Amino acid sequence: MLQKLLKSLEKAPIVKKGEYDYFVHPVTDGIPLTEPEVLSEIAKTVKNVSNMDVDKIVCMEAMGIHLATALSLETGLPFVVVRKRQYGLPGEVAVHQTTGYSQGELYINGINSGDKLLVIDDVVSTGGTMLAVLNALQKMDVDIVDVIAVIEKGQGKEMLEKETGLNIRALVKVDVIDGKVSAESLL
Repeated sequence: MLQKLLKSLEKAPIVKKGEYDYFVHPVTDGIPLTEPEVLSEIAKTVKNVSNMDVDKIVCMEAMGIHLATALSLETGLPFVVVRKRQYGLPGEVAVHQTTGYSQGELYINGINSGDKLLVIDDVVSTGGTMLAVLNALQKMDVDIVDVIAVIEKGQGKEMLEKETGLNIRALVKVDVIDGKVSAESLL
């Protein structure tokens, strides 16, 4: 399962960001080239392993958008993007997020009390963005049915589970070891 994703991760180039080895991959960065077969494999896997008894898919801008699009096309469910820009629509909820490398505001629109949601994102590493969004959603009186991160890197998943009380699932776990990406399926 997820052989195309695993193979593409293992081929991902590594760039240095100071002392940090950063892998560059289409799922997490949108470059170098996003292959439709990988997105389709991810969407089919999420559909098969997740509780799809939901009203909406929720993703975060920017790297969750292609995942939610593929999953929406696979399931026929609509999706909502938590955006980095304020629109001022009725019911808009502002969320302050802090990650390992940035901070800023996010804005939730199109979600109503009682909605059943599947939250999907590309990667959970520090967990800062997802924590802010999940906390805001919990205050909005929605039913967070499932939370999926395609890639787990670092310790953010455990922190998220502790802070939110939700089960956070990842499809693959990634580490950079000796200048190469090591990826394993968690399914």
